[in-house]
Amino acid sequence: MAIVSISLSDENLAELDKIQETYGLKGRSDAVRSAINSAISELQDVADLSGNVEGVLITIRRDHADPWMSLIQAKYVNAIKTQLHSHLKDQKCLEVMIISCDAEVLQCIIHEIKASGKSDYVRFVRS
Repeated sequence: MAIVSISLSDENLAELDKIQETYGLKGRSDAVRSAINSAISELQDVADLSGNVEGVLITIRRDHADPWMSLIQAKYVNAIKTQLHSHLKDQKCLEVMIISCDAEVLQCIIHEIKASGKSDYVRFVRS
């Protein structure tokens, strides 16, 4: 098994310890492997979508003043049927979008949101 060295903020380390404790894992390495497996499962769920899909895309983004999400929403305006924007504490925003589009379009939307590195949470709930 390979050994990988990573740097984590105090907040990330606390969250990693929380994962370890919650799932009763033996150590931080098991917690990292569990988090990776969870991320892979989420990626696979989106990759497995095909045809027309409908559902709710939920995003929590940092920095209300940054217009990056508005640019993505404008680009995919035909896929977004309804959108709700709500201000949260610490300049964060909640974006809830009702989506109806081809799976490939949804995959592009999610990819662009995640690739920006400016969201704390991205989840698609299929109807």
